[in-house]
Amino acid sequence: MPQQHLDRLTSIDASFLHQEGPASHMHIGGVLLFEGPPPEFADFLDHVRGRLHLVPRYRQKLATPPLESGRPLWVDDPSFNLEYHVRHTALPPPGTEEQLFLLASRIASQPLDRSKPLWENWLVEGLEGGRFALISKTHHSLVDGIAGVDLATVLFDVGPEPAPPATELEPWQPKPEPSPAELIVAGVRGMVGTTAEILLRTLAAASRPATTLSMLRDAAEGVGEIVWAGLNPAPQTPLNVEIGPHRRYAVVRGQLSDYKEIKDALGGTVNDVVLTVVSGALARWLRSRGVRTEGLEMRALVPVSVRTQDQRGTLGNQLTVMRGPLPVYIDDPVARLKFVRHAMDGLKESKQAVGAATLAAVNNLAPPTILAQASRLNFSTRLFNLLVTNIPGPQVPLYVLGRKLEDLFPVAFLPKDHALAVAIMSYNGGIDYGLLGDYDALPDIEEIAEGIEQALAELQQAARGKPASSARRSADGGERPTPPNRSNGGPVPIVPSEHARPKRGPAADMRAKRTRARRARTDER
Repeated sequence: MPQQHLDRLTSIDASFLHQEGPASHMHIGGVLLFEGPPPEFADFLDHVRGRLHLVPRYRQKLATPPLESGRPLWVDDPSFNLEYHVRHTALPPPGTEEQLFLLASRIASQPLDRSKPLWENWLVEGLEGGRFALISKTHHSLVDGIAGVDLATVLFDVGPEPAPPATELEPWQPKPEPSPAELIVAGVRGMVGTTAEILLRTLAAASRPATTLSMLRDAAEGVGEIVWAGLNPAPQTPLNVEIGPHRRYAVVRGQLSDYKEIKDALGGTVNDVVLTVVSGALARWLRSRGVRTEGLEMRALVPVSVRTQDQRGTLGNQLTVMRGPLPVYIDDPVARLKFVRHAMDGLKESKQAVGAATLAAVNNLAPPTILAQASRLNFSTRLFNLLVTNIPGPQVPLYVLGRKLEDLFPVAFLPKDHALAVAIMSYNGGIDYGLLGDYDALPDIEEIAEGIEQALAELQQAARGKPASSARRSADGGERPTPPNRSNGGPVPIVPSEHARPKRGPAADMRAKRTRARRARTDER
């Protein structure tokens, strides 16, 4: 679907604007690590400029109709300046990954300027080993995680040789900024179009009464289950506190084959394993804070893409949410996975996603004031404890200007009164976690990252029928294997036959580096 001047935001896209506040920034992004050497900044700018016409929305900004007479619209930005959005910086020596992630946390702490197109890209030089990084930041109203994966094809190539970009038919000329009257007309036109679409669907449904009745029954059941979930609030935890605008960021590297090995041996899906791992990590962290976990079942907000194949590559959000279980009270990792698997199977069969999609469709006709209230309710503290989003990424190596992408760490967002969000992304045989935390509420966010490694190791050993202590460092200081250190000055070689990243297990040296970084890090923001 073309991205045009005066397109109206969907209800889901607009909801992320309503959820945003001084302490809750609704942008998402990633920290992307590349083999060096870094490209010249002018060359990188030319690379972006040569492909920007493939994503016209990135040269558009928000415009709100007078008196909030409709949802905001996308309009061309006549003062668009690429060098405002693509920025250049360097880390001071020695250029460690800890320094990079500290920079990423500070970038995530700053809101995007709504008077300009809602995105930024940072080219970061100076990483040890001659590597470089890109830090991306895009407002959630512009793109969801699945769409973001598709958009990577705009800047990325699937081989070392850059592909020639599609030719822009004519130089970009922004449309004139609309007057208040034109904004009102465009908003009304969008609402009329939505109403007409619903009427057409209604007429089509009338010709299939049996199918339509079944769909309506499913939707009604789904809406009812969402309402019921709202009447059963999530438990109060140290993660559900007032947050500020500043952020902390931590990462965990993993190997997708480990998750597949676990699911094949113990049952479930990769996403079930992810939720089980996060649950185990949170259980350890809560106990380290003196919180009793007996009988405690936390709740995760789990976004589910409803993007169809013909919608892939389009901008905007095509997703619903489910509230998945995190049974932190279950100590046995196999029993924990079994509980999560059965609970998620039940949620999928419960039609929660159908109900959420129905509410989203109805919201397309709702006035902005009602939509704002619905958005705040959906992200209410009482409904969930944290966001956990698992994004499937490309399973082939990607390149920018001939430089291979090594790691892709996602960055999520923190809704109001939620101090932690966990984003997971698979890429080229690996699976990387990005943990975004409130600066004041989560000074110990690295402990959650370490807990993820430990919880995964327990599941791996259970899948192989061995005690976890035989391969991981336990609480009493036992040994665990050390994987390749990817920050030691050189890239890890690729397995040519599989184009996959080398196997990366939990690392004792990485844990020691995290501890040293925590001790050395000042409290400046």
